[in-house]
This record gives sequence, structure tokens and C-alpha cells, in this order.
Amino acid sequence: MANRLILKFIFLFSLVILVGFISQRIGLNAQQITAVSIFSASVFATLLFWDLRVAIAFLGVAILLITKTVDLENMIKFASLEVILFLVGMMVLVGLLKEVGFFAWLVTLILRIRNLTAKKFVFAILVLSALLACCVDEVTSIIFMVAVIIEICDYFEVEPLPYIIISVLSTNIGSTGTVLGNPIGILIASKSGLTFEDFILKAFPLMCICLLSTIFLVVFWYRKAIKKLDERIKELGANEILVRLISVPPEIQLKLVLGIFGLTLLFIALHHRLELLWKLETNTLLLSIPLISAGCVMIWKWRSARKYIEKDVEWWTLLFFLLLFAKAGTLKYTGATDVLARRLLEVVNRNPSALIGTVLWMSAIGSSILDNVVLVAAFIPIVQSFKDLGFALQPLWWALLFGGCLGGNITLVGSTANIVALGILEKEKNIRMTFFRWFWVGLTVGMVTTCIVWLALIFLPFYR
Repeated sequence: MANRLILKFIFLFSLVILVGFISQRIGLNAQQITAVSIFSASVFATLLFWDLRVAIAFLGVAILLITKTVDLENMIKFASLEVILFLVGMMVLVGLLKEVGFFAWLVTLILRIRNLTAKKFVFAILVLSALLACCVDEVTSIIFMVAVIIEICDYFEVEPLPYIIISVLSTNIGSTGTVLGNPIGILIASKSGLTFEDFILKAFPLMCICLLSTIFLVVFWYRKAIKKLDERIKELGANEILVRLISVPPEIQLKLVLGIFGLTLLFIALHHRLELLWKLETNTLLLSIPLISAGCVMIWKWRSARKYIEKDVEWWTLLFFLLLFAKAGTLKYTGATDVLARRLLEVVNRNPSALIGTVLWMSAIGSSILDNVVLVAAFIPIVQSFKDLGFALQPLWWALLFGGCLGGNITLVGSTANIVALGILEKEKNIRMTFFRWFWVGLTVGMVTTCIVWLALIFLPFYR
């Protein structure tokens, strides 16, 4: 074990040295090389030392400060505290939703479908997974979906794996639909000035088209499993039994929580209009509303307030994001991303359509092997640099969003939702997923949906 760890550190060090050498060859100066090398170390650390990524991020930030690559004031500015606070607020709300059984109640509505068939079940989990991912984070969504799918498949005595894969694929697709579905959505919104309204008008319809194509693909791909489930449903029937598998929360408390969550979503949806009305800076309310709702929740549930903050907020992940954003901002601060942007333009011969495709496919392929937040954090300052070079940024932001989310479907490690779902499956049912059993269906769905987005971004003026 110790020898393997040492070899990994040697490999990490070698990769960082290689990045530094390449950076020098393309014309970066000493500060820019330092910024790129430190950021690359964090990227590679997520692949090689997942459990040590925060420690390595700590060391990287310290080196940037000590070497005067960036000053303390700008380091704090680049940390995107507004994004972190937004995520904290939403995590507190999700903690309340879990406590009162909101997700179980939501699933019972789907299970009350009349004359349930296997295709109706597949359609239900596809749509529910996508919509849940639109409203809460993808990880919370998939945890509840996997639990329900396992219960239902146990009742019908069929293998749950195909339906869990279907749910994960639609969760990743659904996370593109709103600013809430994935951390990269709020990160892109905060850096680009895109509003919740922009996401609803442009990202959500495109997400629905991708989801529709996925329905046809998975129904064909898993036709044998669906046929078997149909046979079991005809043998056992009785939707009511399925509903009883899930406990429904108390009526009054559920209504109160639905009211709080509904008002939060409503004000988030209207934030741009309210900001214009009250002459506030763009996205001020988008970032503030979850904090207001979380504050009200902690006053109402004051006995559980500490639990929401300590247990329901993923501080380990948020701290990593905070340090990662700071290092990504340093790339822009030193001018490294300006050089990289110019080099990328040379590769695509300054063709806007080729640039859109390059950003889309690079982010899709990159997010299939790397955490999409890490990838997007690296790309954001590069995309920002294209503005000074005379390019419209909006299609590039959409390319980055969809590439970062849809690429996560390609491999079983391409998204946090994938890893969480398969981890639960292995723990609960002792079913291990092989790389290629996921890869072929994930690659098919990932390629088809990314191609749909590619065509839309290039040929529809609506996205320009």
C-alpha cells in the first residue's frame, strides 16, 4: 500500500512537471506556469488521491500565496463565496425536505399510475429523476430514486441495475435544466450573468429534447429487462402494495414544507425581474433567496438547526470547491487563460462554430473522466478570455454547461450521481458494475444527447 502511494505521488509530480514544461513551450511566463501547474495538481489529485484532494488544494493555495502568484485580496475574491453560500442554503432546505419525507411522498404520486406497465414505470423514473435533479442537487435526487427502484424491483423480483442506470442517465440530463440541478449551473450563472429565467427559456427545453431521445434509446437498449418486468407486473399487479412500501409524512408538516420550498423556487425563478425592479446587481437575489429560506427554516426548526448545518451541508466538498475556484481565478489573474484562449483560437482557425463544438466536446469528454466541477472551473476563465477576443460568450456558456453534465453519462465515474448510485447498489444488493456494462449505454446516450446540443447551439440563433 505504501509503495503504491509513493508511486502515485511520483506520477502526480511527473504530470505537474510535464504540464509546466508544456506551459513554457506555449509561451507562458513564470507566474502563469506556477498557476497552471498548481491548478493541474488539484485536477490530477481528484483522479489519483480522491481522499486527499482537499489537503492538496490547501497546499496549492498556500504555494500560490507564498510565491506571490496571487495576493490575498484577489484570492478571497476568486473563491466565489457567493456560490458556496448558495449551495449551503440549498443544502439546508434539502435537509428539511429529507426530514419530512418529501421525496417519498413525491414518489408515491408516480406509483399511483393507473394500469402500471414496465414502459410506464421506465417513463416515470426517467421524468421523475430529471425533474428532481432540476429542483434539488443531483446527488440527493439519485439517493432517493435508487432507494425506491431497489424496493420496487425487490417486490417484482427483477434485477434493479437497468433501472438504476436509466435513473442516473436521466438525472445527469435533468441537472442541465435549471440553475439548481448541478453545482456547475450556479457556478456558470454567477460568472456569466445568466439568470434562472435564461436557464428555463434555453436550457430546459433543450434538456427535454435530450431526455426524450434518451427515453427511446433506453427502452430499446433494455427491451429484454422491460419485457421481463412487464411479465412480473402482470403476475403480481397491485400498485397499492408498492405505495405501502413508502411511508407518507404527516399532512400538515408536508404542506408547510412544500409551501417553503415552492416559494423559494418561485422567487428564484423571478429573481431577475425583481432585481430589475429593485435595481439590484445581477444575481443578487438568486444567491440570497436560498439563504433567506434556510434562515427561516432554522428559526422554525431551531432544535434541528445545528444538525442541518453540521450534517446536511457537505462541508468537505464545499471547501474543496472554494479552494478550487480560488485557483481557477488565479489562472485568469495571471493571464494564463488569455494565452490558452488565443492558442485554442489558432487551433479552430477563429471559427465561432468550431469553437462552440470544441468547448462542448472537450467539456463532455473531460467530464467523463474528471469531476465536472473541476473541469468547468478550469474552463470558465478561458471562456471569459474569449470576450476580449471578440467572441459572443453565451453559446460557449451553454456548451460548457451541457458538455459538463451530459459527458458525465459516458463512464461510471463521470458524475457524482453515478458513483453514489452504484455505491448504494453494491452496498444494498452486492451488485458490482463493470466498466463496459455501463460504458456502451452511457456512451450511446452521451454521444446522442451531446450531438443534439451541438446542432442546437450551432444552427439555432436562439442560443447565440
